[in-house]
Amino acid sequence: MSEFNLGRRRIMQIAGAGLLLPSLAPAVIASVKDRPQLTDGVQSGDLLGDKAMIWSRTDRPARMVVEWDTRSMFSNPRRFISPLADARTDFTARVELTGLPADQAIFYRVRFEDAQSGAASEPWFGHLRSAPSQRRDIRFVWSGDTVGQGFGINPDIGGMRIYEAMRLRLPDFFIHSGDTIYADGPVPAQLTVEDGRIWRNITTEAKSKVAETLDEYRGNYRYNLMDDNLRRFNVEVPQIWQWDDHEVVNNWSPGKQLDERYVVKDIQTLVGRARQAWLEYAPMRRQSADGGGRIYRKLSYGPLLDVFVLDMRSYRGANDDNLGGEKPFLGCEQLDWLKRELKDSLAQWKVVAADMPIGLGVPDGEVSPGVARWEAIANGDPGPAQGRELEIAELLAHLRKHQVRNHVWLTADVHYCAAHHYHPDRAAFQDFEPFWEFVAGPLNAGSFGPNVLDKTFGPEVVFQKAPPAQNTSPFAGFQFFGEVQIDGQSAELSVILRDLDGLAVYEQKLQLV
Repeated sequence: MSEFNLGRRRIMQIAGAGLLLPSLAPAVIASVKDRPQLTDGVQSGDLLGDKAMIWSRTDRPARMVVEWDTRSMFSNPRRFISPLADARTDFTARVELTGLPADQAIFYRVRFEDAQSGAASEPWFGHLRSAPSQRRDIRFVWSGDTVGQGFGINPDIGGMRIYEAMRLRLPDFFIHSGDTIYADGPVPAQLTVEDGRIWRNITTEAKSKVAETLDEYRGNYRYNLMDDNLRRFNVEVPQIWQWDDHEVVNNWSPGKQLDERYVVKDIQTLVGRARQAWLEYAPMRRQSADGGGRIYRKLSYGPLLDVFVLDMRSYRGANDDNLGGEKPFLGCEQLDWLKRELKDSLAQWKVVAADMPIGLGVPDGEVSPGVARWEAIANGDPGPAQGRELEIAELLAHLRKHQVRNHVWLTADVHYCAAHHYHPDRAAFQDFEPFWEFVAGPLNAGSFGPNVLDKTFGPEVVFQKAPPAQNTSPFAGFQFFGEVQIDGQSAELSVILRDLDGLAVYEQKLQLV
């Protein structure tokens, strides 16, 4: 099953690649300098029913015009126009395509029209496959952690090559599990890494220091979009974005104390700027809740799959020893939403996209001498659920009570890959049914791990692959993404963990229960 449907998808990919040629550009109505430019390519995302989001960015006040058709010749295009893109949104724009026929190749082209002169840019073409309404094979990929620990776009190795490896898998969509940027991680011209090798980076002003201003946060996204692999990937693969800590600063939570690199010392000021930049660059529809800025959401992908996208950052309390009574992590509103939506889901597989793992200890220094501070859910105590673990215990007990089965958790964050199986027979908290959690990453960052397991929910390491030393460069090859395949006939779900070159390092097949 690991190569299912690749032949037909390859045909679509080749057709789409041909669209990148400017052969269908409109007649020139102005000199190049007088026409808007598409500065950062195009992205699509958040497929839902007959809808899809399209994103792009220009260099001046302009409106984005998107046309889509089911044929690459655009003989019957449907046209959508964005609100004005200007400096208030860093010249980013998005529109929601609607009326898409189910389970078809959708070709789209993007232009910007100057707000003053009406001059039109040359088009940029992309394609996607719309969400299915009937059972069919599904393939998607996930990972996290882009441009971390100073490892940026290295021209010597062809840039961020893992995005090309993921593109060649021809996925229906991609879940970016967080750390879409490293706003707290400057990118120097070069680094000395393993065996004295030199890692070279393309550099920009925005990546020369930690991000504090809104434009510096925006510049981190613009930096990533300089990579040819990422731009080519964005043209072909719809995305589902999450955020985590490095979109703001490492391990941020309320009360975060900022180090000497920061002139701005108020964490909430930085969070507000970072969140605005993330929302501007994510190919995500704005939801009515939370003033249009809510990140957690559910995306249905036909009768076989629902994806529950979590936000494990925005609603947490301060990082502390994570012991004692319940402490917010998902927060009451999100937890209630997740319980309700999982219970009501009719999809056969329920994928929970979590930006942090459940059972891995992720340390964040010390609260006091000898007392650990914790960044994630686990607290290093293998006994009964405490602190943030109580939210997960409540969720798992709810799922067991209502017989919600076939939920699979996908995450990143820890910069290595792993497969964890959770079982009540091994657990201190036992009111749940067994489930799997799979970890992938990083995409282009330093590699770490493995982390220590907290036994409260009975996890077992079935597989893990981590570097022999901490913070190894991408040269060492410990960069990973995960792939999920669902067979349209049998509904068997397979999870494959793949390396920088797309080679499988582990596979687990799951049956419906």
